[in-house]
Amino acid sequence: MRSSLRTTLAVATAAALTGGLLVAGAGAAAAVPAGLQGDFNGDGFRDLAVSASGATVKGHAGAGAVTVLYGSPAGAGAQKIQTLTQETAGVPGSAEKADAFGGHTATADFNADGYADLAIGARFEDVGSDVDGGTVTVVFGSATGLAGGITVADPTPTRHDHFGSVMAAGDFNGDGKPDLALTADNNKIDVYRGGISKSGATGGRYTVTTQVLAIEGHDIFNITAGNVNNDGRTDLVVDGYEGDSPGEYAYNANYYLPGSAAGMTTTGARKLPAGIVTDIGDTNGDGFGDIVIGNTWDGDGGVAKGGAVQVLYGTASGPTGGKDTITQDSPGVPGSSETGDGFGWELSLGDINGDGLQDLAVGAANEDLDGMADAGMVTVLYGTPNGFSASGAQAIEQDTPGVPGASEKLDGFGGEVFLSDTTGDGKADLTVGVPWENAQDGVVVAFRSDGTKISTTGRSIGLTAAGISTAGTPRLGANMSG
Repeated sequence: MRSSLRTTLAVATAAALTGGLLVAGAGAAAAVPAGLQGDFNGDGFRDLAVSASGATVKGHAGAGAVTVLYGSPAGAGAQKIQTLTQETAGVPGSAEKADAFGGHTATADFNADGYADLAIGARFEDVGSDVDGGTVTVVFGSATGLAGGITVADPTPTRHDHFGSVMAAGDFNGDGKPDLALTADNNKIDVYRGGISKSGATGGRYTVTTQVLAIEGHDIFNITAGNVNNDGRTDLVVDGYEGDSPGEYAYNANYYLPGSAAGMTTTGARKLPAGIVTDIGDTNGDGFGDIVIGNTWDGDGGVAKGGAVQVLYGTASGPTGGKDTITQDSPGVPGSSETGDGFGWELSLGDINGDGLQDLAVGAANEDLDGMADAGMVTVLYGTPNGFSASGAQAIEQDTPGVPGASEKLDGFGGEVFLSDTTGDGKADLTVGVPWENAQDGVVVAFRSDGTKISTTGRSIGLTAAGISTAGTPRLGANMSG
């Protein structure tokens, strides 16, 4: 995740974060788990894991935390909130300065018990004498929510740092078991086969060396799982750098890696347009997953000023069905392209209106509004059989009626966006991260689908609700999964 810097100071409080905070009650859990994606407590509602990797825990600055907003008919976090740290009972390890626990997360039912589980990276955790070696923890779902966990063993701890920098879950070999893919500070991806148990056993492991360049200090930006070619196996998109050697100028390059009977493979890999973040979903209803790429770098890869989103349409042969480019100068898209806007900083796909087509939320965290630099804005575009519609788009900012707070300099509204059905009505709701709000305290704003579009009447969830200290720079809302 990219980040902005605030010039104001947080107001420190004397409260220190304690692990495992539960706020409010959730009611009786379902007798049989729902088996729903992202449903940690099996009650039939998708839940949402929100990172605050800069959180201070028991006085340890930057130790990190993950706040879970449980779904309900009233929306994410309306009835139950849980915060996990390495001081939470049952979570391996202990909180230490600058661990960045929660820097990235991934969600799947890794142990096949019907409850979704959560993989959590702590990329800067020291492992023995290995400074910044990094660790990955899997915390398991249950009828009462996330509880207890195991550490996923780093297979080559002396060959890299930042283990668990970014992660993705998917069934890359089509055996019906979700696998966990994760990266370190090189160009390799370790894949743990499905069947991660509470004892720490896995279904095996293999490593894929990707085509992106391994540069010291420049980890892979993101990895995104989804089924592009509709063959029953999950594919992966890798966002990273490219170049002939670590010493030369490096530039952004993305690759599509297909799944196969043997798992993720570079056979049949395809180079994609540049970008820093990706999502995959069927936006036009043809049964194939489309790859949506956000590129915020002005002029990079031919992208116009202000950033752009590129849609690569899926086919049985992969992402070969043509390409659309969307900017703030595209017909029907609110705003206009301006240098530094960051349109495409973050993006997420989900079916907001229930028509079977994936809609798109796009964050422009550096959008200037009424003279306020980097206040931020989110644009919502709606899918059609012919691509995203030129009409009906929504622009949501903190000065939009119903949105909590107000647009302020360097807030970065839209620094994270996530579409998922947290209310159980079959339509995706929107959760927006504002990680630099209030001098990098961070806040999350939950919006609901009204059945046809996103209702701009939002609900704010901040550090107090999450039980996180305002000490340091928590940046609640910098990353989400569910």
